[in-house]
Amino acid sequence: MHFETAPAKINLTLDTLYKRKDGYHEVNMVMTTVDLNDQLAFEKRNDRKIVIHTEHRHVPQDRRNLAYQAAELMFREYGVEAGVTITIDKNIPIAAGLAGGSADAAATLRGINALFGLGVDIDTLAQLASKLGSDIPFCVYGGTALATGRGEEIERLPKPPKGWVVLAKPKMKVSTKTIYQALEPGKNPPVSAAMAEAIEAGDHEKMMRLMKNDLQEVTVKNYPEVSKLIDTMLRNGAEGAMMSGSGPTVFGLVQKERQAIHLYNAIKGCCNEVYKVRLLG
Repeated sequence: MHFETAPAKINLTLDTLYKRKDGYHEVNMVMTTVDLNDQLAFEKRNDRKIVIHTEHRHVPQDRRNLAYQAAELMFREYGVEAGVTITIDKNIPIAAGLAGGSADAAATLRGINALFGLGVDIDTLAQLASKLGSDIPFCVYGGTALATGRGEEIERLPKPPKGWVVLAKPKMKVSTKTIYQALEPGKNPPVSAAMAEAIEAGDHEKMMRLMKNDLQEVTVKNYPEVSKLIDTMLRNGAEGAMMSGSGPTVFGLVQKERQAIHLYNAIKGCCNEVYKVRLLG
């Protein structure tokens, strides 16, 4: 038996530069992990089956699950002639812009590697992860990073200054594909390189000023609740507030726990799913 923790991520920046020939968008993003985690357990099987167990009714337990695909990829790449049972204790909200499925897939790559003693180094795992999805290479490493390309090229960064995050997920589903289709890439000047510098300098105020997500302006046109939630966060003391990924989750950043408690209490009447967690990075 082997255990892995899969932390959620938030985007501090998301610059979309242009549409690539392969259909993806060229992006620059600064991402960091937060202390909201799925827990995964891995157990060997003798029948070459991949079996997913989870009590979350909206998480698929077949090949649609990214953790299943990650296990399948590892078995194929490294000639593993066995099976695995993966038990996922799900705490990260799904379809939320927090990379919960990607975090589970990354944890599975690490978990299969450890369970079967494959000895694959983390950079190779991250390269392999790009075959499964754009956020998964970042999730293999965790921490804080500047991601470029379609998100798979990772430059690791130091931890951001200590802080707290209040996450709020409105009760709606946002289609990432639809948001990207409505996007005008390159419309806004990129800020990710400057954000990376602010993190390296430990400059909290500059970080708050630079927060930007190009997908946010598209999402709020279709879902005005997201905009209201950001305004509510800022009115209640968030030093920076923004949507993560393609949404709909909104997060507010503060430096002190008492501010986080106040913000959490102000927001929890607006949404069912609200979390007060530390920045990990």
